[in-house]
Amino acid sequence: MSLLTLANVTAAYGASQALFGVSLALEEGKVLALMGRNGMGKSTTVKCICRMMAAQGQITFDGHDLLRLPSHRAARLGIGLVPEGRRCFASLTVQENLTAAARAGEWDLGKVAELFPRLGERKDQRAASLSGGEQQMLAIGRALMTNPRLLILDEATEGLAPLIRQEIWAAVAALKAKTGLSILVIDKSVKELRGVCDSAVILERGRSVWQGEIDALSDAVTQQYVGV
Repeated sequence: MSLLTLANVTAAYGASQALFGVSLALEEGKVLALMGRNGMGKSTTVKCICRMMAAQGQITFDGHDLLRLPSHRAARLGIGLVPEGRRCFASLTVQENLTAAARAGEWDLGKVAELFPRLGERKDQRAASLSGGEQQMLAIGRALMTNPRLLILDEATEGLAPLIRQEIWAAVAALKAKTGLSILVIDKSVKELRGVCDSAVILERGRSVWQGEIDALSDAVTQQYVGV
């Protein structure tokens, strides 16, 4: 059963239309890759799901019509966002960042520190003093502390050193293997996506141009729509 469904979603920035009928479905407990080159509508799709911009069409989450809800109510349904660019609270400590939006549930400070031991070691440091990779771990941990049913990772490995990227992908793999969390991953690292995702949707100029099981994604399709 689909936890999240988008059907013929359109959206615009003023007079400039960005989405022209995006459709996708994410089943509960599965990992879906949202792929495409820069500027093709991936982050705009995330903004529509999280109700940070107006959209038309159909967006449902666990049977709820998200288009009728403001962003804070969508989040309370169980949507956790790790935004592009991390956006940690720079003046707060690691622990304060993690507890700022925490909700009761399985994920707590101990479980986040299990997933990312560095955060446990640096719990009293201000976020501004962390490396880019540590801030990304903090952004993921902060989203998990809301105890979501859906975790959205928007370019979570972009601009990070290779070793840190590997840590982030290992964490995503662990989340898939050990939890029932549904995950929507926006990324361009095809090799890593193949290792953790069940299915994929590719966007091209604001349209869904390919979708299916990740194992069915051919090199030719990848080169056409994702390759540089």
